[in-house]
Amino acid sequence: MKILLHGKDAAIIQDEVAAHAAFELVETNPDTIVCFGGDGTLLTAEQRWPGVPKVPILNSNRGNRCIARPAKEVLDRLAANELARSEFTKLTCDVEHKEATKEDRTVVAMNEVNVHMGNINSAVRVQVWLGDEPYNGGNEILGDGMVVSTPFGSTAYYNKITRSEFYTGLGIAFNNTSEHTSHVVVPDDITIRVRLNRGPAVLSFDNSQDYIRVKQNDMLIIRKHDHPAIIYTWAPVAHPSHDS
Repeated sequence: MKILLHGKDAAIIQDEVAAHAAFELVETNPDTIVCFGGDGTLLTAEQRWPGVPKVPILNSNRGNRCIARPAKEVLDRLAANELARSEFTKLTCDVEHKEATKEDRTVVAMNEVNVHMGNINSAVRVQVWLGDEPYNGGNEILGDGMVVSTPFGSTAYYNKITRSEFYTGLGIAFNNTSEHTSHVVVPDDITIRVRLNRGPAVLSFDNSQDYIRVKQNDMLIIRKHDHPAIIYTWAPVAHPSHDS
C-alpha cells in the first residue's frame, strides 16, 4: 500500500510507517493518505487529494473526526485491513457571477459552504430556493449570512449556529438573521439556489484559504457532489452519509 503522510508533524510517525512491510512511503500517487493532526489537517488533505482514502490520526487538542489512538495502533490496524471504511457526502457549489468580467467558479467542500457578510457593519440579503420551491415564502433573508452543511460538517460551524447536528440530507443554517428562521434540513437530492440580493459577501468552503467575493445578483448553486470522501475509522461509523 502506497502511503503519503500529511500534517505539519507527520515526520514524527514516519518510522512507524516504514516499519510495516505492507507500506511504501510515497510523495505522489498514494493509495492512502495518513493525516496526522486535527480535523483541519483532514479537510486540507481532502482538498488536495479528493477521493483518495484518508486515515486521520489525532495529534491535536481538537479533532472530533480523528482517531484518538496511538499512531502505532492505528497503523497496525490499517496494515491488517481492520479499519472501517466509510463514505461521506461532499458538496459542490457553482458560483455564477452577474458581472461578465468575473469568471464563474466551482468549489467542492467536505464540511460546508459559508456565505458571510463582506463588510463587518453591513448585513447581506439572500433569497433561497429549495429545488424549484422558494424558501421563506420567497422573501429575502437579512443577516450575517448562511451555511450549507453536509452531515459530516454538521458538528462544525453549522452546530455553532444551530446547536444541533443531523445525519442525512443537507443542512442550511442562517446566521444571526432578523427573520424568524434559523435552519432547515433537506434531502440530499435537492439543489439549493441562493441569490445575493445585497452584499458584498465572501464565500468560503471548509478551511480553504481560497475565498471568493460575491456581489449583488450573483447566484450560488449548491448540491451533493457526485463523489464522496472516503475515511477510515477505528470502528464502523453509526451514520455514514453517502448513499453509493
